[in-house]
Amino acid sequence: MANNQSGETSDLAGKTCTPCRGGVPPLTRDEAEAYNRQAPGWALLDDGRRIERSFKFPDFKAAMAFVASVGALAEAEGHHPDITFGWGRATISWQTKKIRGLHENDFIMAAKTDLLAGGAT
Repeated sequence: MANNQSGETSDLAGKTCTPCRGGVPPLTRDEAEAYNRQAPGWALLDDGRRIERSFKFPDFKAAMAFVASVGALAEAEGHHPDITFGWGRATISWQTKKIRGLHENDFIMAAKTDLLAGGAT
């Protein structure tokens, strides 16, 4: 798991997504940058409206298993990413589509995704 010195990533991974019904403003860029510091390895994209990380695996089977585990997590949490994958690689992108930006939920899911990735880079 990616972790910073204060253990904040672990704090995010221990949280559960809260339902987002829209009407909530997305995080500002400054707020998104603060959360992003708690999720090392994730790129802040689209002017702070999306986060993304790519992972490498030894083969197709490992990448597919990782994607399946992220899918199961997404269903359990009720928060779903965009995923692309192929032989030895997977890219996960989190954004709260109902608010067209980022919410704390996206960073919670990023931290949980890192846990699922184990030692994948």
